[in-house]
Amino acid sequence: METPWLHEEVARRMHERLTWIKRKPQQWTDWEPVRGGMQAHDALLQDCGARCVVLERQPHRQEAARLRWPPSWWQLGRWRPGRADMEPAPASQDMVWANMALHLEADPQTLMARWHQLLKVEGFVMFSCLGPDSALELRQLYQHLGWPPAGHELTDMHDWGDMLVHSGFAEPVMDMERLTLTFETPERLLQELAGLGRNFHAQRFPALRGRRWKAELLAAMRERMPRQPDGRWPLSFELIYGHAIKPTPKFKIEASSQVSLADMRRMLKGAGPASGA
Repeated sequence: METPWLHEEVARRMHERLTWIKRKPQQWTDWEPVRGGMQAHDALLQDCGARCVVLERQPHRQEAARLRWPPSWWQLGRWRPGRADMEPAPASQDMVWANMALHLEADPQTLMARWHQLLKVEGFVMFSCLGPDSALELRQLYQHLGWPPAGHELTDMHDWGDMLVHSGFAEPVMDMERLTLTFETPERLLQELAGLGRNFHAQRFPALRGRRWKAELLAAMRERMPRQPDGRWPLSFELIYGHAIKPTPKFKIEASSQVSLADMRRMLKGAGPASGA
């Protein structure tokens, strides 16, 4: 099993952003690295050390992770929604690394809340995802043909920042760039696109498409999609990068409040209460 080239490239660019952060994580979680970037995970191990949780939710990707990295180097997370045996432990991680995952999540707000739960106070999340202008050439073609949208609506960079704040994060930093890939044939373009994710749009075709439909799509791509001067077919992607920290919880003083001795010591030192107080 190989990670899509685009995911590896985005992970490499996100890794460059990690060098801007002075605090090096000692314990960290890589969220679904088999799809998010296996080469990038190897590079992160060199920078951040092997105290890492590889968290994969799909059994076939768990097996791919075992084959790629000796289990003695890392811990395999088995998180599933609604289960109590989530790994790693809450408030145990300095960093959550999640490359190209959020735009494929049906409930991204819940996922962000999970990341927040995993992090220690002052820990941080780094993530990337696709933005609304991704695969614009193919979306415009579908619209011209009167077909249902080629993909679900993708979230804007500023909305991701708002979601981070609502999930308990602070100081979100968002940035965006555009990348255009070119392909020798429409067939190669569709092959690459199929490896990048799923279409969650409510109006997507509910069954399997036939050969006649695919032939019609390829013909339309050859006739109507723009091409580069060298004859290659371009497909553009909007790449969004995000970073945010888990802040020290604010302690609300009421008419009658109980404060643990440990929290009182932290408050007197100006550090705030312990996580989970």
